[in-house]
Amino acid sequence: MRLAFMGTPEFAVTVLTALVDAGHQIVCVYSQPPRPAGRGKALRPSPVQVAAEARGFAVATPESFRDPAVLAQFAALELDAAVVVAYGQILPQAALDVPRLGCLNLHASLLPRWRGAAPIQRAIMAGDRQTGVCVMQMDAGLDTGPVLARQATPIGPEDTAGTLHDRLASIGAALMVETLAAGRFTATPQSETGVTYAAKIDKAEARIDWTRNAVELSAHIRGLSPFPGAWCEIAGERVKLLMTRPEDGAGTPGEVLDDALLVACGSGALRLSTLQRAGKGPMDANTFLRGFAVPKGTQLG
Repeated sequence: MRLAFMGTPEFAVTVLTALVDAGHQIVCVYSQPPRPAGRGKALRPSPVQVAAEARGFAVATPESFRDPAVLAQFAALELDAAVVVAYGQILPQAALDVPRLGCLNLHASLLPRWRGAAPIQRAIMAGDRQTGVCVMQMDAGLDTGPVLARQATPIGPEDTAGTLHDRLASIGAALMVETLAAGRFTATPQSETGVTYAAKIDKAEARIDWTRNAVELSAHIRGLSPFPGAWCEIAGERVKLLMTRPEDGAGTPGEVLDDALLVACGSGALRLSTLQRAGKGPMDANTFLRGFAVPKGTQLG
């Protein structure tokens, strides 16, 4: 098919690559404009822009599709369809109506659960047992369009936002290729029940609240791993916790219960298994403790 591709983060790169490998003609790639990043705040192009330019695709980075000139350029592409994956911009109805088969969105949840910005993280943080991907025919609402295809995957006890991100990107890329290959779309309206919203992760959520029960807190930590990373204070230093395991134990919330990083929660305890100090890479608990003593009785903030 003659396609435009719209996406911004690494998740979308996997889908773009699959579409190219399947033989589709990508006539233009749209991505969010380069943003300031790093210590020098230099403009940094998105992962999709970098990948698209490396393949020689034309890349457009408009601020808004409500600009008549942007819309006219889009209409001139004479598209069969547009594939949208974590683009980060709401398309007006005038843009959705341009491609012959409309705009198809790959969303990383089992709609209508977890509409919105952070479906992968929210599914883990909420303790969901499964999630998945949907190919949706876009409408003017926020992830409200009818679903063309879906595929589920379990969320394991050691899944993090990082591992689930990679698995869903792979599943979603294959599902999008399969959907386009069918040529005809059967759209199923989303249920009006079971709607939840995956709000963007707020920085304040990364601070660990030791008064929560261990199972909930472990899911919260895995949902924020590896980025932005849930954190606590150990001896006045901010340390990210990237993987933990619920265990039996009791004490004052935040109290270290042994010499191997078992920490009391509001109910139960967490064994800290992967940690990261500022400016250093992730490390297992034994490696961490060799350079940072945390004796029994230490109170974590």
